[in-house]
Amino acid sequence: MNPALRWPHWLHVVLAAMFGALAAFGLSPFGYWTITCIALASVAPLFLASSTRVRAAWVGWAFATGYFANALSWIIEPFQIDAERYAWMAPFALVFMAAGLALFWAFAFWFARGTREVGPRQAIVLALILSLVEMARGYVLTGFPWAGMAQIWVDAPAGQLLAWVGPYGLGAATFLLTLPLGAAVAGPRNGTALIWPFVAVVVFAGLALVQASNRPGVAETGHIVRLVQPNAPQEQKWDPSFAPLFFARQIEFTAADPRPDLIVWPETSVPAWLGSAGPYLEAIAEAARGTPVILGIQRGDGPRIYNSMIYLDEQGRQTGLYDKHHLVPFGEYVPFGDLMGKFGIHGMAATTGSGFSAGPGAAMLSAGKLGLALPLICYEAIFPQDVSAAPQRPDFLLQITNDAWFGTRTGPFQHLAQARMRAIEQGLPLARSANTGVSAMVDPYGNVIASLPLGQAGFVDAHLPAPLPPTLYARTGDGLTLGLLLVLLLPFGRNVRFGRA
Repeated sequence: MNPALRWPHWLHVVLAAMFGALAAFGLSPFGYWTITCIALASVAPLFLASSTRVRAAWVGWAFATGYFANALSWIIEPFQIDAERYAWMAPFALVFMAAGLALFWAFAFWFARGTREVGPRQAIVLALILSLVEMARGYVLTGFPWAGMAQIWVDAPAGQLLAWVGPYGLGAATFLLTLPLGAAVAGPRNGTALIWPFVAVVVFAGLALVQASNRPGVAETGHIVRLVQPNAPQEQKWDPSFAPLFFARQIEFTAADPRPDLIVWPETSVPAWLGSAGPYLEAIAEAARGTPVILGIQRGDGPRIYNSMIYLDEQGRQTGLYDKHHLVPFGEYVPFGDLMGKFGIHGMAATTGSGFSAGPGAAMLSAGKLGLALPLICYEAIFPQDVSAAPQRPDFLLQITNDAWFGTRTGPFQHLAQARMRAIEQGLPLARSANTGVSAMVDPYGNVIASLPLGQAGFVDAHLPAPLPPTLYARTGDGLTLGLLLVLLLPFGRNVRFGRA
């Protein structure tokens, strides 16, 4: 008998929130994926003990709220940059973000409890619906897939399955492993109930080990990329007293010998708008001494402003431009920004009108003799669909970012983990230059082969690995996972009922 049946509903909700908070310790920088799996398995008995769909929804909402509140605790950091204006918003932002994202999970628990299935079979339905709503979370209202369940596997052998099924497929596998197992263990003691979860665990572990062990080596391209990290704290980054110091650091790092084949500066690393940055670009070209440089800079085009990346060739000429197209809501822009601006509400990274404008979409950026790069500016690296949307297959992924916004606790490490996932999914190397860190060169298996620690100024010269052949996920995207989830749900469709709430 499920012992949770004897407990009051309020205790179910409290326990679910606790399990959810614990589950977040599977994410970087902790990486305790076993805790996440145990927490997911532990919420299954609470789900099955819910006597109504509404009570099941409360359990799901509580678990997810605890999970997102812990996982996204770094979200209070941006509000401390200009504390006088924004600090009061920090607790509201965290609470509303966690509680809002948890509504996706509440719906999954509500829907799954409305089936006539029982025990592990109902937990299977829950796992499938959760997988679908997690996929929706990555797309709805521009999407926010941060803290997706697949992220717990990035440092484990199972993380290599991202090359087959992508983040939503690996997240679905995580739910299908843990929730039915928790339901079977807490339910009636019979061998039949445990067969499916046991087989699923064995198959998952076997596939993960096969994928992790039977993989070809990574070749070198023979090219060296210099990743520059000025370590400019956000509260000082644009201060006229400090900005010249940070720019001088980058010039010093750029001029250092021996010469690399490409130099990469981080997001918004030039303290001037592109249209008036001539003297800065000349100084960069002089320091680079014939080495191409890719850097982040802001630019204006009439009334519109853009968060951009440019390529300076061997002669210091700008021959490439990319405008960030996946912007951060309420960070880089505010919906109905001109109206909101009248009430003093602006995006934190842009304080005029509706903030930054979005570029036309995913595009290639020539990196000279290194080939084609797929540019990703900061937030764009958390979206697998943005990488899959590339007009052609690049030679490598290139992320520039300013993680000073994310503080020094968990945010920068979670951001790096998601960028590494994009490398595994596509079978492509990733070069990453971050203002305060972590700057890193990542191979096509997601391994960090060279890096600079968080909070350290400097540069690292890293060998650029060669790409692998296109992965299954690179060829199919999220369509394969979506199709499989819908097919797996078909046998349970006839048992959906919507009677008493």
